[in-house]
Parts: sequence; structure tokens; C-alpha cells
Amino acid sequence: MNRLRLFILLFLAAVAVPLGFLVARTFSGLAGEERAELGYFGDALFDRMEEELAAVVRREEGRSIEDYAATPFRGPDRDEASGTDLPDYIVGYLQNGPDGGLQIPAGLLPASADHSFLGELNEQFNRKRLLLPEPYEPSAALAEEERQATAEKEETTGFADKYLSSEPLAKRKAVLGQERKRVEEISVSQAANIARRQVQEPQPTKDVAPSAAQPAAALEGLAALAEAGSDLAAADADFSSANADPSASPPSEGPPVFAVEVAPLQSVLLDPGHVFLFRRIAIDNQIFRQGLVIDTGRLLRHLAEAHFAGQPLARFTALELIASDSSGTSAAHHAGAPVASERFRLSRTFPRPFSFLRATLSCEKIPPSPARRTLMLTTGLLALTMLAGLFAIYRSALLVSELAERRAGFVSAVSHELKTPLTTIRMYIEMLQQNIAPDEERRQQYFTILSGECGRLTRLINNVLEFSKLSNRQRTFQIDAGTLQEVISEVQGLMAEKIGREGFSLTVDNRADKPFRYDREAMVQILINLIDNSLKFGAESRPKELTLSVATTDRALVRLSDTGPGIAREASRKIFDDFYREDNSLTRRTKGTGIGLALVRKLAEAMGGRVSAANNQGPGCTITVELPLAP
Repeated sequence: MNRLRLFILLFLAAVAVPLGFLVARTFSGLAGEERAELGYFGDALFDRMEEELAAVVRREEGRSIEDYAATPFRGPDRDEASGTDLPDYIVGYLQNGPDGGLQIPAGLLPASADHSFLGELNEQFNRKRLLLPEPYEPSAALAEEERQATAEKEETTGFADKYLSSEPLAKRKAVLGQERKRVEEISVSQAANIARRQVQEPQPTKDVAPSAAQPAAALEGLAALAEAGSDLAAADADFSSANADPSASPPSEGPPVFAVEVAPLQSVLLDPGHVFLFRRIAIDNQIFRQGLVIDTGRLLRHLAEAHFAGQPLARFTALELIASDSSGTSAAHHAGAPVASERFRLSRTFPRPFSFLRATLSCEKIPPSPARRTLMLTTGLLALTMLAGLFAIYRSALLVSELAERRAGFVSAVSHELKTPLTTIRMYIEMLQQNIAPDEERRQQYFTILSGECGRLTRLINNVLEFSKLSNRQRTFQIDAGTLQEVISEVQGLMAEKIGREGFSLTVDNRADKPFRYDREAMVQILINLIDNSLKFGAESRPKELTLSVATTDRALVRLSDTGPGIAREASRKIFDDFYREDNSLTRRTKGTGIGLALVRKLAEAMGGRVSAANNQGPGCTITVELPLAP
């Protein structure tokens, strides 16, 4: 058994280690899939926000540079601009001139626009504009920004890799809208309209100094063009009408034009609550900055409400939107579920010109994959099945081993039980043959001993044969109805001499008032085995009393009580097992084969009954045989 236990432990370790590794790797893979899945949809959320910001950029880059003129341009294909449909996060539009002067486009502002507030923002921009970088151009900086954007994307790569190549997915734009400067041509009248001064134009601040690229003479020249703007516009119109005739020959020279260099949009934080999104316009070496002022708090709130609020993500994730520059955070907005400890975090810095805006999605408890529950149930059932199987194998092997030991003990006990009476019989027969008995009384005593030993042999052989027949299902029963009185009388006659010789008394109390079903020979054998067992184990007890009682209720109850040592509690259910003998000093001193009570159980069950044992309130125990009543 020790070797069997060792083999089972080795087998369990050999199976448990790879199985545990497989389960751990599977759960780790599921956790990665859950994170990747959440990251995939988090990226989809950020993509929606980025698409809206890209639409803003496309709209603003698509505006004509004349839209920022103080007097709206009226052309054959242009309607009057209106600011009534602007998002609430747009405070207004403005044009910053080469000398820092403010020009408010009349056609882009709603009626409620605060011109004085725009003037204050223009002054703040003037204090910062000399520190602004040159217009954005593809360079090593572009490669670095794309590398950072790709690195952020790769944090959530894995879920989509199973379906699409990660290389095109990972590459993310570093710029929304145009990436390079573009050149447009405008007429003199259009240039004059852009450079037209407003009546209440703010004066340049002391922090702004004219540069060499912006000579005062050139600025005055554009101002002069503004004075004659109406005449030049009329001249442009006449020239266009003259060239409208298809039969006319194209002129060798057209009206004078200006080449305008339009840079991509840039952004600068003016104060903690506002950002200026603008483009640089270069006309005749003069720099104008046209753009819109955005309320960052409103923009963040708008993005959260439009794309995050109401989504299933908002129930278990937290969204943080931050507007900041190198000087620190200027505005922040939080939405979604509270997160005490982060288990997932996904961040994105939006492409230029919204590079001041950063979004972070965090989560404390990632929604579990449906496969996790299935895996846990399957793993639990598999582990339980393995343990149950190993336990069953161990118990079966243990039972087989115990049964083998009992059978070996049974063979030894039967051999001893056969050898002892045979030796006695042989000895007394030799004594009788040699006329050692001095008188007739002694010979009769010898004959009595020989008869008892023969009866003992007969009972032993009958028990062994009966046990074999029952084990092989070869025993046939003749079931009759009765009250057991004739059986009791026969047993008393057979066992009276032995009961008296052992010093016991047998009391019979038959109160059966209903017939019940039993096989006569089987009941005789049951009662003889029970009485013989009580005589054997109660030989040293005092008093030596046996009580056989029969009663009927809904079943017939045949009980044999003794005053012996009783049965150990842990052995009360095993004494009816095949070849079982309780291991104590009493059983070691007492002869037996271990099949007497096992035979009682088999015979009772074959007749449709059952047998049980229980200790008495006083000394001894009671064995009860229950049998069914006759119909």
C-alpha cells in the first residue's frame, strides 16, 4: 500500500504540474485578451473624438483667408458667413496682424460675441507669439511624434492582430489636416481687404517689436491698398468681365496677384481656460495669424458628453481629458465610474494642432471574458474528477488489499479451525482404539466430546459452503410465512448443550403477532451464528446472559442481546464485512474465521431484510435482523 500511495502521489504531481501550468497560461492569455479587447474599444472611443477634432481642422483649413477680413467678401459662389451654428466651445475668431493688431472677422462671429474679450485674448497672444515655433514641417520631429503615437497604439495591440496586420493599424497620424505649407494666389483687392485696419484696433504691446521681415513700410503699403480697395476690386471685376468672352484672345498679362503662403494650423494656450488655434498667412513678407479661440473646459466637456457619456464603457471605466502645455495643466474634465486602483490604463495624445489635448481611459475591474467562467468550471470539474478518480482508485486498491489480507487470514483461521477439532477427534479415536478409557462412563464422555467436535466441524463447513454459495449466487431459498417459533425450538435443541457448557443462560421472548417471511434453514443458521458469536466473545463476561426476542411492527424484528464486551464504535459498521475481525486483544485470543456475521448479513439481505448492531445501555450489544411481513 505504501508503494501504491507513492505511485498515486507521483501520478498526481505529474498531471497537476502541467495542468496547473496550462491553466495559469490560459488564464493569463484570457487576461491579456480582456485587456486587449478593452483597449481596442478604448481606441475606438478615442478615434471618434479624433475624427471630430479632424473635422474641425478640415473645416478651419478649408476656410478662405478672406473669411477673416473685417468686411466679408462677396463673391459669385460665396454666401455670407454666419457664426450662429458654431459649437459652444468656440469663443470667437480673430486675425492677428503683423504689428499685433486685432482684426475681428465680421462674418464668422455670432451676434453675442464679446469683442473686448477677444481683444484681451489677442493681447495675451501678442505676449506669446514671439516664442512660438516656426510653422510645422515634416522633419525629424514628425518621425518622433509618429514613433510615440505608434508606441501608444502598440500597448493595446494583440486583440486585432488575429484578424488584421498590426503594422498598418499601429501607424497613427501625428497631424490632423495639412502637413505642409501651401501657396495660394490672391488679387490685390483681396490682399487689401485682409490687411484693412479696423476702426478700434488695439495698439501693439511693448513686448512686441517689429522684425526685419515685417518693415513698417510694407505694412503701410498694404494699408494704402486697403484705402483703395474698392477701386481695385472694380478693376478686377472689369478685367474678369473682359476675359469672359471665349472668342477673345487671352491677354498676355493678367491683373497683379500676391502669392500667399498658408501654414498648417498651430495651437497655443492663452490662459488656463482658452486656446488659440491659428494658421500663419504670409503676404508680401507680412505675417498674419488667423484662427479661432476655443474654451478648453467646454471642449473637454463636449467631447466627454458626445462620445463617452451614455456608452456601456462609462459604467465601469473612467475618462480623463486634460488640456495642457509645457507649463502645466490648464483644464481637466473627469467622467465615468470612480477608479480606486487602476488595473488598466489607456492614454492618447491627440495629433497636432490638438497636441495640447490628452485623453486617458482607466478601469479598476475589467469585464471578464465569457470564456473565463467556462474555463473555471471546466478546470474545477476536471480537477474534481481527477481527485475523485484517484481517490476511488486508492480506495479500491485499499479495499482489495484489505480483502486479500482478510482472505489470507480466513484461510489461516479455517485451517486452524479444521485442524483443532480434527486433532481432537483423532486423539480420542486413538484412545478408544487402544482401550485407554477405564470404564463405560469415560467412553461415553469421549463420545460426547467427539460428537461436539464433529458438530463444530459441521457448522464450520456449512458456514464456508453457505458463504461460497451466496457469493456465487448459487444459494436457493424457500421463503415461507411464520412466527419463527419452530426455528427457535430447533436452535434451542441444537445449542442447549454448548450454551450450558459455557455457563450461559438463554431467554426467549417471542411476541410476534403477525407472520413474516423467512427461509427456515437460513434463519436457523443466522441464530446459531449469532449465539455462537456471543458465546465466543462473552466467555469472560459477567453475568452470562443471552436474550432472544421477536416482535412485529411494520417489519419483523429478531434481536439477540448479550452481556459481553460490546462493539467498538468504529467497528460497528465493519463487523458484517467479509472476513472482518476487529483488531484487539479479545479477537486475538478468540478463534474465528471472520465469516459468521458476514454470512448473517448475506442471508438476511437475500431474504429481503437487513441487519444492524448497536451497543446496549448497559453491558453487551444487540444484533437486530429485520425481515418483511407476510402480505
